[in-house]
Amino acid sequence: MAYIQKRGDYQWRVQIRRKGHPTQCKTFFTRKEADAWARLIESEMDRGVFFSRVEAESTSLAEALERYRKEVTSRKKSAHREGVRINFWLTHPLSSRMLASFRGADFARFRDDRRKEGISDSTIRLDLALISHVFTIARTEWQMEGLLNPVRSIAMPSASRKRDRRLEAGELDRLLVELRKSRNEYVVPAVLFAIETAMRQSEILSLRTQDIDREKQTAYLKDTKNNEPRVVPLSRAAMGILDTMPLPLHGGRLFSVTQDGLIRAFSRSVTQARNVYIEDCISANAQPDDHFLNNLKFHDLRHEATSRFFETGNLEMMEVAQITGHKTITMLSRYTHLRAEDLVAKLG
Repeated sequence: MAYIQKRGDYQWRVQIRRKGHPTQCKTFFTRKEADAWARLIESEMDRGVFFSRVEAESTSLAEALERYRKEVTSRKKSAHREGVRINFWLTHPLSSRMLASFRGADFARFRDDRRKEGISDSTIRLDLALISHVFTIARTEWQMEGLLNPVRSIAMPSASRKRDRRLEAGELDRLLVELRKSRNEYVVPAVLFAIETAMRQSEILSLRTQDIDREKQTAYLKDTKNNEPRVVPLSRAAMGILDTMPLPLHGGRLFSVTQDGLIRAFSRSVTQARNVYIEDCISANAQPDDHFLNNLKFHDLRHEATSRFFETGNLEMMEVAQITGHKTITMLSRYTHLRAEDLVAKLG
């Protein structure tokens, strides 16, 4: 039965006691809201569909995010990147709101506001996906069974189109000139090794001395994106890159550079190489190519390397998949964007 009491001049307190259910209490600013809430809860109890909202009504989004960071994010390989996203949300005004107070409109407004700020759809999609999973975990594992996921009720930004960026003629040479200016002597070898092996950045940086079998000319990758270790055959060129690098202490990482450090050095070098290219074009009274050394990311080197494997004509698709670690032929097929001029040469 619901008991409604007036508290002071501006509040109404509802208390619902029902056998088989924990006591439910909530305070409202109007009698109308108090009556409506009491009818809703008692109706759910009568129909056997009631779930307590106490936890969701007393847990803020910020508190949920911190718990999620500790219990979920910490177990992910992408913990650092997701941690940055969590930190962003903790500074957002929405983080102070209680979980039970959210509606789809709140996150639809967030989506639209971010778009007005010029944020890409892919970034907004990842921001919302994180919050959606927080709500899912809260409902399924944190005893907030009655909590709805408001993100599921809105239109999510479209997924970004898969990148197919490759190195154009002359780009690598100019890029290497700038990369060699880096104070970290492992940056250039890491870039060249990526082009030669098609390994992901995280895979390259996880390699240790004991992972390289110089006799068999292979690299053992224990920490991969799909959680399945694999042995990667290394070309003579790849082995040559390793031979030119300073030897780390036994058990140490082969490439002594952090993920952030490598990305920053690569991005900075691309920008610098682009600027030098434009200056050279101006000096030569030539029109710069808008695409040359533009929108080039480290991960594009994996696409470049994989495409080169096919262009050699010596490897079957399943053999390439064994090297690159792609799980399905469908996933691998998008990397085989062979240059039209190369195909023309084969056609004769």
